[in-house]
Amino acid sequence: MLNIVIFGAPGSGKGTQSDKIIAEYGVEHISTGDVLRGEIKAGTELGKTASAYINEGKLVPDSLIIDMLAATLDAKGKDIKGVIFDGFPRTIAQAEALNDMLAKRGQSVSTVIGLEVDDAELIKRIIARGATSGRADDNEETAKKRLDTYYSQTLPLKDFYIKEGKYAKINGVGTIDGIFADIKKAIDAVK
Repeated sequence: MLNIVIFGAPGSGKGTQSDKIIAEYGVEHISTGDVLRGEIKAGTELGKTASAYINEGKLVPDSLIIDMLAATLDAKGKDIKGVIFDGFPRTIAQAEALNDMLAKRGQSVSTVIGLEVDDAELIKRIIARGATSGRADDNEETAKKRLDTYYSQTLPLKDFYIKEGKYAKINGVGTIDGIFADIKKAIDAVK
């Protein structure tokens, strides 16, 4: 089973590259952002709770994310080729919970694709995405808050995965296909 974590700051290209990985390797996609936005749009209790955190540029609590992830993963069944986790984990506690959850299923994280992009480019991408996507959280003020949250809470995961020998550093600036070629090299090295 090929289990991939795609890692990077908001606007680093995780969604774009996830689509290419799915097409190339036939893995299932779990995007916590997409699942959360679906819950928010549907007006569920989880969606209402998550919306309050997201609108302030904060992370949704681990317990909500982990419960949602476990249910989503189990719903995919046992005959899948693997999963790409997009937007999860975002904290070391979530990474440990993911390791535990996968271990209970006889699996592990295969590799962590780390898309690295400078702040000016990230903010430019987020604002551009907001102009076309209609996502309310894609504006400059919220983008800066999300980057602050990323650096304080999520970036420590890089060292966590480096210590586990799972982190593959990928330059997230360039053409989509050029970046994907580097990602393929990293994935093919662990297949």
